[in-house]
Amino acid sequence: MTAQWAYIKDLPSLEGKEVIVKGWLYNMRSSGKIHFLQLRDGTGTVQGVMVKKEVSEESFMTAKGLWLEASLEVTGSVRKDERAPSGVELSVSGISVIQNPSDEYPIGKKDHGIDFLLDNRHLWLRSSRQQAIMRIRERVIWSAREFLHNDGYLLVDSPIISGAAGEGVSGLFEIDYFDSKAYLAQTGQLYAEAAAAAFGKVYCFGPTFRAEKSKTRRHLTEFWMLEPEVAFYDHKDNMDLQEKLICAIVTGVLEHCRPELESLERDISKLENIKAPFYHLQYGEAIEMLHKLGSDTPYGDDLGNDDETILTQQFDRPVFIECYPKSVKAFYMKEHPEDQDLVLCDDLLAPEGYGEIIGGSQREDSYDRLLSRIREQGLPEEPYDWYLDLRRYGTFVHSGFGMGIERVVAWICGLQHIREAIPWPRTIYRLKP
Repeated sequence: MTAQWAYIKDLPSLEGKEVIVKGWLYNMRSSGKIHFLQLRDGTGTVQGVMVKKEVSEESFMTAKGLWLEASLEVTGSVRKDERAPSGVELSVSGISVIQNPSDEYPIGKKDHGIDFLLDNRHLWLRSSRQQAIMRIRERVIWSAREFLHNDGYLLVDSPIISGAAGEGVSGLFEIDYFDSKAYLAQTGQLYAEAAAAAFGKVYCFGPTFRAEKSKTRRHLTEFWMLEPEVAFYDHKDNMDLQEKLICAIVTGVLEHCRPELESLERDISKLENIKAPFYHLQYGEAIEMLHKLGSDTPYGDDLGNDDETILTQQFDRPVFIECYPKSVKAFYMKEHPEDQDLVLCDDLLAPEGYGEIIGGSQREDSYDRLLSRIREQGLPEEPYDWYLDLRRYGTFVHSGFGMGIERVVAWICGLQHIREAIPWPRTIYRLKP
């Protein structure tokens, strides 16, 4: 019977069968008469054992001359091996070389600097650590979308090219758009608000862009954001949704990505502790706590990265910081009914020093107050005429938030820097590869 092509992930169910594995040589060691070939194919890794007396001389010598990352077709029988991570290994009977590199693979076993690894990001993604991170990223996205879909949310794609700012003009990437100026979207929120007036419960998901010259470990110039928007949800409803979403994401990762978390040496017990209810602090309470902990951030300032780190180190679960001063938040946020200097908003901070992963608010539903805020911030009115229409025709209480995918992934994986949480990081100094 002719051997059939099989993916490595499926090998445990093919014990005793002869198969062909198509993939790449991830590692290799030899002990005279035996080659141990570590193979990967994108679905997993498996060890192929090639014994000299069981294969042709040509095959054995071919294997001896392979460089790392050679692309191969390896034939062999699947046998059980309880010591192997996958529970099986491959007894190799033949090998066909698709391409053998002409020189040594650039990323070796030695330590490499981060700049070298980022310059070679197209190759670095092949490493076991990066594959684990990318699989967790995919599960974070899948779990979030599954949660929203099952709760009746409609995905509504928002444009990447926009004529108006969502978070302030200082953070915009301006582009030439035929005979006018346009911007790369900072957020899909304004469009999600329009969709919420049509469908009630919606979300958008896609890349967003911020032209901030930030060098912190939490910032990218291009990142992916999930943005739900819900009709007739107030500030409290909005936070309840955020809490449920984060719990669903963490549960999904723990259920489906435990091997990846273990390979990253993540303290899983800290993730298992992520359950409702989360903690809540009013902005004023947060400032007071920060002062007691040594921070000199004055009341009225936005919280910086260091402030968020200090705060989240005091809690074992995420913490909501609620109702910031109006002066440091976006024009579209609803004024606090009991204090006109505050807005009904929240930042959700992840524990262990990871800081903000979600920013949300109840939206201003009054036409007059929204127009006043646009004018206060010196924004041009014409690009927002359609947004103001939402308050002219059937205005309604509504709320929403933006969740940064990379920040969630960095927290769940326990990464030191957000740049590993996205396949192709874009920072102020990096546009390649």
